[in-house]
Amino acid sequence: MRSVVLDTETTGMPVTDGHRIIEIGCVELMGRRLTGRHFHVYLQPDREIDEGAIAVHGITNEFVQDKPRFKEVAEEFFEFIKDAQLIIHNAAFDVGFINNEFALIGQTDRADISEHCSILDTLAMARERHPGQRNNLDALCKRYGVDNSGRDLHGALLDAEILADVYLTMTGGQTHLSLAGDGSEGDSSGRQQPSPIRRLAADRPLTRIIQASAEELAAHATRLAVIEKSAGAPPLWVQMEQSDS
Repeated sequence: MRSVVLDTETTGMPVTDGHRIIEIGCVELMGRRLTGRHFHVYLQPDREIDEGAIAVHGITNEFVQDKPRFKEVAEEFFEFIKDAQLIIHNAAFDVGFINNEFALIGQTDRADISEHCSILDTLAMARERHPGQRNNLDALCKRYGVDNSGRDLHGALLDAEILADVYLTMTGGQTHLSLAGDGSEGDSSGRQQPSPIRRLAADRPLTRIIQASAEELAAHATRLAVIEKSAGAPPLWVQMEQSDS
């Protein structure tokens, strides 16, 4: 399954007060793995950004002044998310803003993205799994041991990458997703940008293969059962083995 983990930053809230999107960040998952493909853009909203919103994400009116408008990136954005499962934390917020942006440029056939994508709300999922607890992204990072130390301010692409890690951990899958290295780079605004992907050297020594013992295989089977119960479905690799057989 192709999934797109998505986040936005806005001029404020709610969308019914005329607030607009100023940043979109998306990362692509295929088979529960990051592909390295992403969509990221800052936008000129044609209105002032609320001071309260600037305090959250750090994006200023001066920074977005020369950025493209949504209509200039709408086609590329739609093609990136089309037919995918969108994974969003508090989906109603982001979906409402995205639908509004398409409506404002007259693309009424795209003004309800749920007609073109399936939507999974990780906030609703977290509330179901952890009722009565804090379930914002920072709280989930702490609960699941996901590193969010670089998240001094909200940022759509960084938050999408962190949410991907949280989602896979929460659903019993891979426990670390970060494509970034130990360092990071900033743009002219001083905002942190993801580091380039680090590749293993082609001439690295061959990895020693150690066969699992009977006890280890039994422990592995027990762990798979725990994952299946937590996720509500067999792990992907089990499904693949079953389909192959």
